[in-house]
Amino acid sequence: MTDPLRVWLNRLNRGQTEGRRDELADLYVRSCATAPGWEHRSREDFLLRLAGDIRRPQFAMLVAETPVLAGCAFGFPVRPDGSWWSGFQGELPPGVARLTASGEVFAITGMVVHPDERNRGLARRMQERLLTDHRAALGATLVDGVNRAARSAFWSWGWQEIGEVHRPPGPTVLRALVLRAGERTAADPARRTRTRTRGPA
Repeated sequence: MTDPLRVWLNRLNRGQTEGRRDELADLYVRSCATAPGWEHRSREDFLLRLAGDIRRPQFAMLVAETPVLAGCAFGFPVRPDGSWWSGFQGELPPGVARLTASGEVFAITGMVVHPDERNRGLARRMQERLLTDHRAALGATLVDGVNRAARSAFWSWGWQEIGEVHRPPGPTVLRALVLRAGERTAADPARRTRTRTRGPA
């Protein structure tokens, strides 16, 4: 394991993210519990999701390096029109709806931490950095409802479930989770992680 104070958090722009897509996909495969024989499919699914997110306005990628790649987190601001919440069952909680309309919500659509760096607070530091960099009051994410491991991880990082999202024709039920900026990290001494910027966003 690495001393958390020796982990560098680096922001990548779109071009730099594209240039490291294979490295990021390798990290994803090593970090996720994938059934034998499904590694290639898992890798391709990750690259497809990443390619879609890169095209989003104000896409942001943050990588953690020791200096080897130890983790990554990425996402984009949620549009004030609320389209990102499409398929949400019922009414959005009033506070979430208000922050969405005011452009203060950031969707974290990818969070990957190398197995050797888990339980070191790295995921919490990356998510907090993304929210801080974009001056977001609220983080939002969607997790496959049957992926108990992912849901448990987000719960441990301070996220709260607010409902379900259904997006036909896919059968998957997604769980919507939110995190208020600063929650669970304000007293974390490891938040002093160094940050560097590589090129414009």
